[in-house]
Amino acid sequence: MSRYQIVVASPQQLWQPSLFAQGEPRADPEFSGLVRHQLDQTAWVDHVTGWLKGADSLFEELMRSTPWEATTQELYGKVMVTPRLVARWTSADDIGALPPVIERMRALLVTRYERPFDSVSANLYRDGRDSVAWHGDHIPTRIVDPVVATVSLGHPRRFVMRPREGKTELALALGMGDLVVMGGSSQRTWLHAVPKVATAGPRISVAYRQSTG
Repeated sequence: MSRYQIVVASPQQLWQPSLFAQGEPRADPEFSGLVRHQLDQTAWVDHVTGWLKGADSLFEELMRSTPWEATTQELYGKVMVTPRLVARWTSADDIGALPPVIERMRALLVTRYERPFDSVSANLYRDGRDSVAWHGDHIPTRIVDPVVATVSLGHPRRFVMRPREGKTELALALGMGDLVVMGGSSQRTWLHAVPKVATAGPRISVAYRQSTG
């Protein structure tokens, strides 16, 4: 996969913050209101609505300061530009340089789910045309039952899951500050996606993964 840096329009051009913005971003250490969706006997998804309060300001910070990049992928023998922008923090130095609120969220997730979450990335969906197709995350096979956590910022988008051989069985409307955690065998036996929509404002998803076993 090749990458190249791309200039993104300013947050002011893309995003109008909520009139009900809640100040400095802060994640709920109690994970209040957590709902677990048991997908099958071995796969599950946790969803916490509004886990990160004051998420508007983090969205604006990431839009302003993140080195967003475009990626390319080979699909059916053709090299195509991936329909979203990405940023990755994968080394120890990168993790140490995370925005403080992203590191605080990581620490809370490490404590609750007892995984290191040593790889952090973000996707920027600029509008409804940006999406992610059905997939399971690429995580080393030596990691048993990987746990992947994502925090949604910006405009709401639909998040869907289905078995590898089957139809959509879970659909969540992810709003500002929502947390989704996929665990058990979900990355091995299920697929997830963020489908295209006719119209949507910009959205960022911050993802935490385990890369070392």
